[in-house]
Amino acid sequence: MSQQEEQAAPPVSETPDVPITDAGAPRRAATLRPHDAATLILLDRSRKALRVLMGRRNERLAFMGGKYVFPGGRIEASDRQMPVAGALSQRAEDGLRAKLPRAPHHLGRSLALAAIRETYEETGLLIGTREYGPPESAPEGAWQAFLEAGVMPDLEALHLVARAITPPKRPRRFDTRFFAVDRRAVAGESPGIVGPDAELTELAWVTLDDARRTLDLPRITRVVLDDLEAAAQAGFPPYRPVPFYFERHGKGVREEI
Repeated sequence: MSQQEEQAAPPVSETPDVPITDAGAPRRAATLRPHDAATLILLDRSRKALRVLMGRRNERLAFMGGKYVFPGGRIEASDRQMPVAGALSQRAEDGLRAKLPRAPHHLGRSLALAAIRETYEETGLLIGTREYGPPESAPEGAWQAFLEAGVMPDLEALHLVARAITPPKRPRRFDTRFFAVDRRAVAGESPGIVGPDAELTELAWVTLDDARRTLDLPRITRVVLDDLEAAAQAGFPPYRPVPFYFERHGKGVREEI
């Protein structure tokens, strides 16, 4: 997104930089409406220094090739249909619907499930629990892996960290929500997802300082790492402000929701 300025997503229609009208006069490029997207940051707090899971995007990809990112992507229709074991916190639901007066009631749930599904598709990790048994059913596609592994996605384990909208006039735009979850929420893993021909060619657990210092990161990822660090140090208090990044009149804006 990500965001998402940093996560992979199917291509959307692209607009020429300087479209021409029928009369031959140049006009402004249309601004694409951002797609709803979600990212999941896995946290390892078993050591003194907090570590996060990051993946390196395949260099052959035109979008963010070679960059280190968090897994994530766009909402898919199937995300609305997947059964879950636990619900998002009310604070997370409120933050996800903030500044969206016409947001559908299922938006928060769909975003959280998109983050979990994309994480599986890009890393092979299944986020959820086996405590309640397998889901009774699952949509076709990636969610079938959860059914076969007996894993129910658990939204209660997710924390909302930030929201960011890709600036206008970009060929791909996303309205991305960043979630975080503890590594202990990994209930299973499918091998062979990451590799030289995959979207992510490698995964790495890195400290926040190492990520900032040694990895090629998208700009928004660096910003969210700071937000993540502050939230984690505070213990993810339930009613902390959630940062929201976007552009207004050509200038970057940070608000709290």
